[in-house]
Amino acid sequence: MALDNGVTINELKEAFSQLYAYTGFPRSLNALGVLNKVLENRQPNWQEGKPWKRPAEWDDAKKAYELGVKNQTQLSGKPFNYDFCPQDDYYLKSHLFGDIFAGDQLSAADREIVTVAALSGLEGVAPQLAAHKQGAVNMGNSKQLVEELSAWLSGEGYTLNTKWAKGDKNPYGKYFIGQSYLADVGGGVMNVTFEPGCRNFWHIHHKQVQVLICVAGKGWYQEWGKAPVEMTPGTVIAVPAEVKHWHGAQKDSWFQHLTYHKDVQEGASNEWLEPVSDEHYNKLK
Repeated sequence: MALDNGVTINELKEAFSQLYAYTGFPRSLNALGVLNKVLENRQPNWQEGKPWKRPAEWDDAKKAYELGVKNQTQLSGKPFNYDFCPQDDYYLKSHLFGDIFAGDQLSAADREIVTVAALSGLEGVAPQLAAHKQGAVNMGNSKQLVEELSAWLSGEGYTLNTKWAKGDKNPYGKYFIGQSYLADVGGGVMNVTFEPGCRNFWHIHHKQVQVLICVAGKGWYQEWGKAPVEMTPGTVIAVPAEVKHWHGAQKDSWFQHLTYHKDVQEGASNEWLEPVSDEHYNKLK
């Protein structure tokens, strides 16, 4: 945990506040809410950090805009003007790179690391992620550090880094908690992609064996009455016929597995049962 490794409480507040500009206010507020909850069991080694103070630029729109132009130019490597939409151009300069960057809890280099980490977990933002990876270097981080961060995020499953098609929203979604996707990759093999925290209901495959092959991220497989099994890329599980089980993503990781059936007998079927409760799921470690 960051707090156990020297990141201060006020630095985390600043990071989560900044991210509203990239991930939206709901996610930003949710992150701050989780931090507030964590601090109910505050540990002696967790540091408050230097006190927050109101940036002077907040009281001088001209200074905020000038600071924003300076930061945006350095981050982009050249002057940037979004003439297509003057409103957004002003918001970027005056508010994001001006008001927000004026805070002294995080350096500009640290802010770009935070941004790269957040954008890595979002879909549909590849151009912005690429720009901020370079921007992180322009603001003072080494290229090696940025590459190591990206590799770590991928290895931990915070990003879906895979060669397998994600497919469309799962038509069997009513038997899942959270969002999943399904892609037919041919030869009777299906690829199932689970967003973080997503899992299917308890279920049984009658008169057939299901094979699961993890190809990306981190997940769980569990049979009724047995301990959960962690699934990481390369994990292969043959689910016996008539065994009640479930599988899905870990709380903080995407998860992708290929699946097919073998030893299929006449009258084979799937029986969907009750959901995997939050109480049960949240105990998994």
